[in-house]
Amino acid sequence: MRYKNLFTPVKIGSLIIKNRFAMAPMGPLGLSDSQGGFNQRGIDYYTERAKGGTGLIITGVTFSDGKVEPQSMPNCPNSTFNPVHFIRTSKEMTERVHAYGSKMFLMMSAGFGRVTIPTNLGEFPPVAPSAIPHRWLDKTCRPLTKEEIHSIVKSFGDGAYNAKRGGFDGVAIHAVHEGYLLDQFAISMFNRRDDEYGGSLENRLRFAREVVEEIKARCGQDFPVILRFSVKSMIKDWREGALPGEEFEEKGRDVEEGLEAAKLLVQYGYDALDTDVGTYDAWWWNHPPMYQEKGLYRPYCKLVKEAVDVPVLCAGRMDDPEMASASIENGDCDMISLGRPLLADPDYVNKLRAGRVCEIRPCISCQEGCMGRIQEYSMINCAVNPQAARERVTAYEPVVRAKKVMVIGGGVAGCEAARVLAVRGHKPELFEKGNRLGGNLIPGGAPEFKEDDLALAKWYETQLEILGVPVRLNAEVKKEDVTAGGYDAVVVATGSAPKVFSLGDDGKVYTAAQVLTGETDCGDTTVVIGGGLVGCETALWLAQHGKKVTIVEALDKLLAVNGPLCHANKDMLERLVPYHGVETVTSARVTGYAEGVLTAVCGGKERQIPCDSVILAVGYREEDTLYRELEFEVPEIYLLGDAKKVSNIMYAIWDAFEVANHI
Repeated sequence: MRYKNLFTPVKIGSLIIKNRFAMAPMGPLGLSDSQGGFNQRGIDYYTERAKGGTGLIITGVTFSDGKVEPQSMPNCPNSTFNPVHFIRTSKEMTERVHAYGSKMFLMMSAGFGRVTIPTNLGEFPPVAPSAIPHRWLDKTCRPLTKEEIHSIVKSFGDGAYNAKRGGFDGVAIHAVHEGYLLDQFAISMFNRRDDEYGGSLENRLRFAREVVEEIKARCGQDFPVILRFSVKSMIKDWREGALPGEEFEEKGRDVEEGLEAAKLLVQYGYDALDTDVGTYDAWWWNHPPMYQEKGLYRPYCKLVKEAVDVPVLCAGRMDDPEMASASIENGDCDMISLGRPLLADPDYVNKLRAGRVCEIRPCISCQEGCMGRIQEYSMINCAVNPQAARERVTAYEPVVRAKKVMVIGGGVAGCEAARVLAVRGHKPELFEKGNRLGGNLIPGGAPEFKEDDLALAKWYETQLEILGVPVRLNAEVKKEDVTAGGYDAVVVATGSAPKVFSLGDDGKVYTAAQVLTGETDCGDTTVVIGGGLVGCETALWLAQHGKKVTIVEALDKLLAVNGPLCHANKDMLERLVPYHGVETVTSARVTGYAEGVLTAVCGGKERQIPCDSVILAVGYREEDTLYRELEFEVPEIYLLGDAKKVSNIMYAIWDAFEVANHI
């Protein structure tokens, strides 16, 4: 059996986990009911991942304190808000999870403190160990009193006891990690107290120590308690994080102190360390976008594993099974935590065990459906899997009568529509005018850091082949092909085309797609017109390959329109662009390109930029011509994807799923 070491048991305390896979904790927004229990969506969501083979299910963050940082309900589950109700809903969930041989831990939080998302603050002033700046707001936090610390500690004992009664096999503590409240106490930059909770490392860890001691006292020494732990903070300064490879002076917790803290935390009673690096001031470390390399925490986990004698869990883009297997073999860690990959495909573990690796739907690290939607709408979902955290309401609709459906366009919208139609029992046929499936995933996936876009295109190819969907490439569909085909329904997903305009000397003016796919060579120096997501990623990729790149943007900043929804992605990309030597000219209007010189007006002054080429990245326009020709000729017709409205991968897939699931 390939990857056999990933399917051997492992122990946390006295608890045996059936394999080396854990579901990493991810914010359970939208999975709670008004009484702090788990709603039906939450129960279905976690059960689906257990059904998919994951050995250990760790919930997203829940609360036990309701006094110091009151939560708006329903938001996240709360194990002490209505204990009887929490125990009942938990028991219903854990019994289902246990049916699949999986174990389940409740993640319990001491609070957010200075990193509380502003929309969750309400009227309450943010708290912290000391009077320090809030992460997002220009406000100073209120120091916690000792009485409040003791109250939070007691609530942990109460909540853990309720979790144990509800069938949870252990708890995960949130967290001496990412700059949350317990971590703020642990880091001297944030903790300026002069009482027993400040000063020495032992004092700064006292809060975390009292938490585990309280839980063990209430639930027994053999009840597992693990800790989310960041061994290094990656803080350059307040609200300023370091980039990969950047030399900087650590203002937070450095590795040396991190390893000392790890030893103390294990000494205090923690049974495993779920290890990463970063803080909210360096958010792209804890929530790594596609611009971070895969398995970025492995070297840090290895250091922790060598320092302590309890299991170490490693997350952070660990979805490559070769990497995961090697990490166990090399002693980097004891367990592999999958977060977003289990949103994308809840059956990841079972598919891997069965040797069906090519059938695993890839996470593309866009963070649009997970962190982005948590951040903006207080709900967790997934861009590439519309059923994530909506399993029951998006179950495949049974087909009464199988229809012959023509799907025009092989981008993500067309592929998803054809896939869902086939799964349900319809008879789709897909037509693509190009020579491969994927649409804008193909140029979008050209940079090395976007490899998973190409993996998603390949996944759709595989799925349509398994489902027996006829796929006709190099087939440009005309109106008469549709009307003469005898189809019961037609889905038009003809995508979009890059916006172009003349600059005068257009022989060296290209679209971003032409450069990304290698259709054209941009030369050694180039100017990218447009500082949105496509422009910035194209510029970054070219700069990483040694090109001299300038971005010219009409607005006053980059990524001002249609940028990534998740701050971790947007903030990291904004910093990577100058870090890699890309010059940026904002509030500029391009007037022409001639004889190797681009002319732009900036601040009322004309500026000339010599360059070998100009790359247009100024957006896309809907390609809906065929739909307009057909909309009154075909009784049942649907317009999907960019052809309907230029957007992103997530909404192309979600809209296609919704429509195809109800045809």
